[in-house]
Amino acid sequence: MHPFIHAQQRPDHPAYIMAATEEVVTYKQLNDRSNQIAQLARARGLKPGDGIAIFMENNVHFLEICWAAQRAGLYFTAVSSRLTAGEVDYIVRDCGAKILFTSDYMKAEAAKLVDMLPEMAGMFMVGQAIDGYEAYLPSRDAQPAEPVADECRGLDMLYSSGTTGRPKGIRRALPEGPIEGADSLLGLVTILYGFTETSIYLSPAPLYHAAPLRYNMAAQHLGATCIIMENFDPEESLALLEKYQATHSQWVPTMFVRMLKLPEDVRSKYDTSSMQYAIHAAAPCPIPVKEQMIDWWGPVIYEYYAGSEGNGFTQLNSEEWLGHKGSVGKALMGIIHICDDEGNELPIGESGSIYFEGEEGAASFEYYNDPKKTAESRHPSKKNWSTLGDVGKVDEDGYLYLTDRKAFMIISGGVNIYPQETENLLITHPKVADVAVIGVPNEDFGEEVKAVVQPMDWNQVGDELAAELIAFCKENLSAIKCPRSVDFDKELPRHPTGKLYKRLVRDRYWGNQDSKIV
Repeated sequence: MHPFIHAQQRPDHPAYIMAATEEVVTYKQLNDRSNQIAQLARARGLKPGDGIAIFMENNVHFLEICWAAQRAGLYFTAVSSRLTAGEVDYIVRDCGAKILFTSDYMKAEAAKLVDMLPEMAGMFMVGQAIDGYEAYLPSRDAQPAEPVADECRGLDMLYSSGTTGRPKGIRRALPEGPIEGADSLLGLVTILYGFTETSIYLSPAPLYHAAPLRYNMAAQHLGATCIIMENFDPEESLALLEKYQATHSQWVPTMFVRMLKLPEDVRSKYDTSSMQYAIHAAAPCPIPVKEQMIDWWGPVIYEYYAGSEGNGFTQLNSEEWLGHKGSVGKALMGIIHICDDEGNELPIGESGSIYFEGEEGAASFEYYNDPKKTAESRHPSKKNWSTLGDVGKVDEDGYLYLTDRKAFMIISGGVNIYPQETENLLITHPKVADVAVIGVPNEDFGEEVKAVVQPMDWNQVGDELAAELIAFCKENLSAIKCPRSVDFDKELPRHPTGKLYKRLVRDRYWGNQDSKIV
């Protein structure tokens, strides 16, 4: 179970295909190119346990660099292509990367990094290299396509999205054993989602995010073919499902919303019947949205809840969800505990901080170079219980329901309000393309509820639409959860992986105008 094995057994089988360009990378090509980059890393002095960083958009070279690190015993940190140079500099320094790979698509920010990172062992640029960077292809192709002499397993070292603050790096010990060794994710994708060497996996999300990166690499461990979209487009996604007869795919709820808001004649003209497993995660999915997706695609929708931290994992299929609407599933890894702010366990049905209990004495995640955030993620007294900062509840059958992130809670007149429920309602309104519900200053109550809406049609923006949306909320929710005002934005700062940078929206009203993400 590794590209080098598939390169021997099925050298011409596609490892991945770039959706826009239709460029095919076979398993032999992936094997050879990853060997060359591993050799390049060794030539620049990198040894097992060192790190590299990848600051690129989805392109044909991204995964070969990841596989090079995986077989050279290196940590590889995929950095969001949406970040500024200062934010990239922070992550590259924090993770200790010694080589940076980027592309000419990123040259505006990459140019600024040259002076920020003078101590790097190598800085390489895909495409036309600018001053301070070495050209990627000549540097790669000058190396032999043979495995490095000391092959060993590397590992990703990824950073949280920074939706509630500065990104946090998650670093684990490098796994032991041969590079083809299996991990827990391989077990999950084969047992839960039926991945095999014949699977066709459509990947519409950025590769720098944990789920797309890990699921693509898991699929290639097994010998499947991945279809990599350079950018998400709702209609193009449907066209690709039909074109490649994809059996597997992975989405976030905002992608579902955008596909569902396509005209009916557009949605119906594509055949999606090849889809066996349509997996979604990364953000809560509004109940009406998921109901419509199951009606449209059938009972092939699977959901999971987990984090890059790897401290727990819940999942459920369509049938289970229809019996527990709104749930993100039962725990398959870790034991769920719902606790109050003092760490006391709460009864079934009550909302509180979600903790996953791990095995006593088992290795747990740490936020790299940040012992304070690591400590904050632990239960006050149970050191093998950890949280991702989310709030939720568990029903009598053991199914978990997410309420919101604790950091987004609104406190109005001493009452705790979780805005997710209001957001889940508003996104179903036909005139709403995206929405963030936040707390804004109120002299009497401390905070009040505000909705910031990205409309389907900007020409409809005005007091009449705002009143219509507030009335829509009041028809369906208790008054305290309804926005007292609505503002409009042409585009909300949403991560391509589906996560909303709500902190940035909120900061506009609280006077905090720090950097773009961090």
